[in-house]
Amino acid sequence: MNAVVIGPFVFAPDRFAAILAIAVFLFLSAILARKVDERFSSWAWGAAVSFIVGARIGHVLQHAGSFLAEPLRAFYIWQGGFMIEAGVVLAIAYTLFRFRRELKLAAWTIPPSAASAYVAFFVLQLTAGTPATPLPTGNMYRTLAGEQFQPAAELTGQPVVINLWATWCPPCRREMPMMADVAANTDDAQLVFVNQGEGQEIIERYLTAENLDLEHVILDGLGEFGRHYEVPGLPATFFIGSDGMLQSVHMGEISREGLLAGIAALQDDQTDAADPPSNASTGEVDG
Repeated sequence: MNAVVIGPFVFAPDRFAAILAIAVFLFLSAILARKVDERFSSWAWGAAVSFIVGARIGHVLQHAGSFLAEPLRAFYIWQGGFMIEAGVVLAIAYTLFRFRRELKLAAWTIPPSAASAYVAFFVLQLTAGTPATPLPTGNMYRTLAGEQFQPAAELTGQPVVINLWATWCPPCRREMPMMADVAANTDDAQLVFVNQGEGQEIIERYLTAENLDLEHVILDGLGEFGRHYEVPGLPATFFIGSDGMLQSVHMGEISREGLLAGIAALQDDQTDAADPPSNASTGEVDG
């Protein structure tokens, strides 16, 4: 599965790449501080903070409409959501301001910056791609309403988002109200919530206490969905095309923007499949 697992910790590839890149950046900058100029130590921390703040601000501005409705979410950086370009611009601006009187020193900031960028790129390349896993077949599940449910038979033919969750999982609980709201207000994909390992009474009690109305809740008491998709932790959100094949996965808590972007990608793929490019002069289909 598209995730990085270190002991009990599970990281989405982009988050792990960012953490590792920042660690490399601070380590190399510490060496510069010892060998060249001690000011590189404080500069590195300032540049790292500038990058994170700038990237987050860029993302928030890009999705201003969504964040205006929930302004406190701008501080929920654990959900992800960063515009790398904006972060780089602010970090460069901070660097030039910091060394404005000694621009020759600014040249020394290039090696740690380039090394950290390479590390992030390398990690993302290693973890790129999602196995085209089909929907589970053979096993019969039950819905929260007590009806039988067979994933491959009932979900193939439409874009689907499957969320694996449990009531004991804090990130699952944090993202659930947002996911319930999206599920109730979008026709672009069907959202299915597959509970892992819990009984009907526990699930119903949680949904009632949180005042959540979920239309498609599936009981998976043995965690077979998790094993089918080789999930190392919860929550996990799968974006599945109308052909029933897994297209992408998000490990960990997902933001509203991330969820909507994933659904939009499913719609784009569906449109591309329905309208393949054609050669207007010959009537032939390319590729």
